[in-house]
Amino acid sequence: MKVLIEGEEEIGSPNLGAFMREHKDMLKADFSLNADSGILAPHIPAIVYGLRGLAYFELWVHGPEHDLHSGMFGGAVHNPAQVLAELIAGMHDKKGRVTLPGYYDDVRKLTKEERKNLKRVPRSDKQIRAEAANPPRLYGEEGYTNIERLGARPTLEINGLYSGFIGEGSKTVLPGKAMAKISMRLVPDQDPNKVEKQLIAYLKKNAPKTVTWNLKAFGKTPGVLTAFDSIQVKAAQKALQEVFGVKPVFRREGGSVPVVSDIQRILGIDSVIMGFGLPDDNLHAPNEKQHIPTFFKGIEAYIHFFNNL
Repeated sequence: MKVLIEGEEEIGSPNLGAFMREHKDMLKADFSLNADSGILAPHIPAIVYGLRGLAYFELWVHGPEHDLHSGMFGGAVHNPAQVLAELIAGMHDKKGRVTLPGYYDDVRKLTKEERKNLKRVPRSDKQIRAEAANPPRLYGEEGYTNIERLGARPTLEINGLYSGFIGEGSKTVLPGKAMAKISMRLVPDQDPNKVEKQLIAYLKKNAPKTVTWNLKAFGKTPGVLTAFDSIQVKAAQKALQEVFGVKPVFRREGGSVPVVSDIQRILGIDSVIMGFGLPDDNLHAPNEKQHIPTFFKGIEAYIHFFNNL
């Protein structure tokens, strides 16, 4: 058994790929077991067979060399905050689809069998809405269920915005620059480098000449699909049924786990993705938690897993 621990997952594991390429012989294995995933409820075990990839960018729009008085220059100077808002608003159409040129060209279509399996995931729209901190309504790409949108379809999200005066009270400023942080969750066959070129093509076509812009790329991770019928997946399936008393469901996870992608691409090793987080664990949010009874069931499931192997 070989144990690999790395601490850069939240920034896209930028150094892991080079380490794997340098130490391929040391890291040889039949398969990888990864714990970075979750189940649907304390009584509903799951095996994750698909992960979305990630492409992350920081977009800056620049106008005047510094902030201006909006009374003196408003109406004659194009506001970078307005330009940025229009650019990011145009990245989706009315059907919830991403408008970057060629964005869906390489997206692998869901098969009838896979859509049938995903329908069996016992997670209602009402439950998703509650887990998502109760937005007024759910939203997404037309023609797909929310389960499909959450794990099997690509996305483009605005993760942060900055421009001008954002303190308490008022200040009539016309900002000199504006920034948006943009991430895309990618599905298998989408190339993060190609997606970056698609974003650049969109900006070149749509950004007005009254401003300049620059784009910085951060972590890039391709999406992953793993095999259903391997010995290790069968061992995991049996282990979960032995511990939880019910058959596990197979599901796609909407997030990214760069190490799974790197292990598959660089080492040619498939992964069993068997973790025990819950949808209401508040990932990346205040009071992130771990449900202790499920944690202990997870320990027992791993014991059964190795015994089954």
